[in-house]
Amino acid sequence: MKVDLNCDMGEGYGPWRMGDDEAMLDIVSSANVACGFHAGDPSIMFRTAEIAKRKGVAVGAHPGFNDLHGFGRRVIRGDSPAEIERMVAYQIGAMQAVAALAGHKVTYVKAHGSLNNMANEDEDLALAIARAIKGVDSSLVNVCMPGLLMEKASEQIGIPVAREFFADRTYEDDGTLTSRKKPGSVLHDADAAAERVLRTIQDRAVITTSGKRIPIEIDTICVHGDEPSAVVMARTVRAKLEANGVTIAPFSGS
Repeated sequence: MKVDLNCDMGEGYGPWRMGDDEAMLDIVSSANVACGFHAGDPSIMFRTAEIAKRKGVAVGAHPGFNDLHGFGRRVIRGDSPAEIERMVAYQIGAMQAVAALAGHKVTYVKAHGSLNNMANEDEDLALAIARAIKGVDSSLVNVCMPGLLMEKASEQIGIPVAREFFADRTYEDDGTLTSRKKPGSVLHDADAAAERVLRTIQDRAVITTSGKRIPIEIDTICVHGDEPSAVVMARTVRAKLEANGVTIAPFSGS
């Protein structure tokens, strides 16, 4: 059994840093790199891609809303699907260029924060993101939550997908993530989270906050890099999976 382990990173800006990216790049197999809108800048993007290349870690573009102040987690409405499509394409292109400069290659895209959450509730938004990815490079994989609108839009548009499970988040009965506004929505106990990830992979199902069992197929596991417990969480998840015969490897080329 093989699965990818990914992390959102490169999410600093100028002199400000978030997360221990170098430590995470020793653990994960794919790095979702912020493209300058919700976080990141050209130098951070370059450095992240450069280190990832050296360590054999795949890189993907991690586009979000133009929302540095809110870290891309605020709900922003008013942009048309066409504007969203161009916004996402712009960020993918920027990451491709900087990665190429670092000798690496972008192989996938994963929408960030509210952009991702909203796309799973709005078909037009999901289709706009899928069109942006296909318009830039139809071989790019769209990382999305299984069974939701982003996966369906990607299949409709004709781009490959990698289905993602979040190691450090809880789930609602409709397969979406529990709102961060609710207590307990973010998991901090690394051992408990690792056991949950293993059980989800083995059972091919996630247990929601209400106890409902939802069948899912998983290609990649996400650990959020901005949490203080991120490095311990990622290391514990990887160790648990490998101890149970699961190989950690990129779903796309590194």
